[in-house]
This record gives sequence, C-alpha cells and structure tokens, in this order.
Amino acid sequence: MQRQFEDLLLGSIELFCLAAELESFTLAATAASVTPAAVSRSVARLESRLGVRLFVRTTRQIRLTDAGRRYFEQCREALARLAEAEREVTGEQSSPAGVLRISMPTPYGHYRVLPLLAEFRARFPGVTVETHLSNRNIDFADEGFDLAIRGRAPDDSGLIARKLEDAELVVVASPAYLKRAGKPATPDDLVHHECIQYALPSTGRNLPWLFRHKNDMQEMATRGGYSTAGDVLTGVTLARHGAGLFQTYRFVAAEGLADGTLREVLKDYGGCSRPFVLLYPHARHLSSRVRCFVDFLMEKLRA
Repeated sequence: MQRQFEDLLLGSIELFCLAAELESFTLAATAASVTPAAVSRSVARLESRLGVRLFVRTTRQIRLTDAGRRYFEQCREALARLAEAEREVTGEQSSPAGVLRISMPTPYGHYRVLPLLAEFRARFPGVTVETHLSNRNIDFADEGFDLAIRGRAPDDSGLIARKLEDAELVVVASPAYLKRAGKPATPDDLVHHECIQYALPSTGRNLPWLFRHKNDMQEMATRGGYSTAGDVLTGVTLARHGAGLFQTYRFVAAEGLADGTLREVLKDYGGCSRPFVLLYPHARHLSSRVRCFVDFLMEKLRA
C-alpha cells in the first residue's frame, strides 16, 4: 500500500475540522494551542490539494462551502474511526467513547428513546449523544449519522435493519367531540366522522387507518378537514381539543387516555400495529459506542 497522506496533511485535516466545528480560525487555534496563522495555512494547504474552496471567509466569520461541508463530514468520521482504532488496540474498547449521532422520528424520539438516554449515559459516560428528531430520510454517508430509527426498512442493501418493536395503534378523540358527534361503533361509521389525516412526508399521501376484523388486518382510507404532515403529535393535539378522531400509536396517546382528555374508540377492531426499525450501515468492525447503543435499545425496547 502506497502512502497517500503525510503527517503534515493529517494535522491539517484535524485543524480544518476544528475550524469547521468552532466556525472560527482563532478558536480552533486556541483549542489546538497553535496560532491562527497556522490554522489558515493548514486550510490553504488542503484547498490547494483538493482544488476547491472549503470556507467562505469574511472579516467577521467563516462558513463552510457545500464542498467543504461534505469534506468535513467525511473527515470527521475518518478521524473518529482512527481514534476508535487506537482505543481498541490500547485496550480502551471496554469503555466506549466519542460522539454518537442518531436520527429518529419525532414521536418515537420523545416517547420511546429520549427517556432512556440518561440511563444509557450513566452506563457509558464517555459517549456523547447527538439526537436529531425528524421524519425525513437521511443519508448516512453525507450527513455523518451512526444510527437511524424509521417506520420501515428502506430498500438499501448497504444498511442493517433490526426491528425494535411493533407499536400498537389506537383511535382516539376528546370527550367533547364524542358528545357532539357520537361514538363510532364500527370502522364503517367513520364516513360520518371528522377523521384527522396524517400525510407521509416521503409521498405526501394520507396514511390509511388499520383495523383488525376476524383476525384479518384491513386498511381503510378516511376523510376529514384536518391534515398534518411531519409530526404525529399535531394530530394528537387536534384530537385532544375536539377537532375529530385520530389514529396514532398507543404510546403517544397514553397520557391523554390516562388523564381523560382522550377516549379510545373502536376497541373491538384494535390490535393493529406498525413497526419501528433500527438502521445502521454495514461495517466489518462496528464501533464500540454504536454496538453498545444498539444492544441497549434492543434490550429496552424489544422487551
């Protein structure tokens, strides 16, 4: 294998990443105990080698160019892997450390994962957890995520998918709405009700409601004057305040069902669920922080 990187170049990459994280040559220089001029020379050296501008510079600030941001994400991951390799060789692998970046849907994050993170960091205090709550699909390579949680496994052979759980669905409404509009006895009665819609961010199509009848699961398209796209919690809030019926996950509606601000309907047709899966890229050697977090979530959520 031929050498492609000199020691000086690797040092330049580290200073570049510091400057990108801190958005300042001066702060990067202070953190690395060098001069701002040394940071500037290192960035210039990389720009000359790559033939692209990495930063847009003004008298007051610096910011990454599009090319610089892509390069930064890749370099940060590469440096993290080098640090991980050193920990493994020197026997520090038993104490995972470093930044763990995870993307997850808003409701699943709030109700299922975020409540567990204090316990995880009590077990592994060396791991810093960055959470990104969003319902959009992410690109692991370009955005630097270690893990993602989604409602289904994508058609990507480069990802490992492990089911966390099948989350039960319920149909809920406020007592005021049921008093005003009546309580549906069967799914067919929904044609006479205000059904709050949830549109899938990926397609923009309204998600069908699921019901179980005689051990068969059935999909049903519903109609209503309210629609939300991107946050299930919006539909729950609308239902809680009398806007109509909404089908959502039981773990999202549990608080409202417990305090009486929501009532469950169509119980005889319940029992349906939707899955949540944990996704991460194939890797010959999974980092210790990722492996520990995967095992932790599987332990807590699959039970």
